[in-house]
Amino acid sequence: MAKNYIQDGDRITYTNGTGSDISSGDPVVVGGLVCVALVNIADGSSGALAAEGVYELPKATGVIAQGEAPLFVIAAGNFAAAATTAAAGDISGSCVAWETAASDATVVRVKLNTAPGTVESGV
Repeated sequence: MAKNYIQDGDRITYTNGTGSDISSGDPVVVGGLVCVALVNIADGSSGALAAEGVYELPKATGVIAQGEAPLFVIAAGNFAAAATTAAAGDISGSCVAWETAASDATVVRVKLNTAPGTVESGV
């Protein structure tokens, strides 16, 4: 193994400075990454986030098709169809829908961080 190896990169340590506690399973944005809390993380504490894998996460109304790169809407804390108008801070292009989620579904299965995400300017 190379002497400069650090880790596999499937997890990232995150320090919660949101002002609220984060629950295990919650989506957490780190720059252009959409990650998932692997543990409860109290405000001011650090914990592990998954940066890879397929997770079932909150979804807005509307169909998200298998293979689509849905928009992560920061204000709502959920995924919306890629055609949704982005607001400042929303993350586009980082995840892929692993299967189709019907319009009335409240969750979507997404593969995390398949590509570098774009933090939208909302313009």
